[in-house]
Amino acid sequence: MGTSEDQGISRQNIGISGYQGESQEKKEIESKVIAGFEKLWVWRKAHMLMLEIYKICCTLPLSERFNKKCQLERSSSSVPDNIAEGYTSYYYQDKIKGFYIARKEAGESQNHLRALQGNKYITEKQANELIGKYEEIIRGINGYINWVRAKRGDKK
Repeated sequence: MGTSEDQGISRQNIGISGYQGESQEKKEIESKVIAGFEKLWVWRKAHMLMLEIYKICCTLPLSERFNKKCQLERSSSSVPDNIAEGYTSYYYQDKIKGFYIARKEAGESQNHLRALQGNKYITEKQANELIGKYEEIIRGINGYINWVRAKRGDKK
């Protein structure tokens, strides 16, 4: 658990190519004290997407603020929350469970975004862009799950 490889799983470690801005983010990470999970690119992407979702939710009409807004904010914040929880879990099953929940919450957020699109609160282009970002996060979560399993020696 103490090595930088364990704590900062990079896209290369789990077979996923880098993304734009990754080297700048690495410099920023190295210059400040942060929690271990903050080194995970998938947590950073999920956190940034959550902030983006919050901005969209602020534009929703009052009639939706306690319905879709609340559900979308909860599911979008649950993605980085559960990635962090899974990463910091001591026990293997708890670690995997946290990532499974994060993946499910990402799917739920995608569904809420389609509902916003269907109700004309966001455009199809906006919905597709945000859903695409969740797809990248889901792939990253899957890659991390596979990496943890391989490290443990699981066959699945």
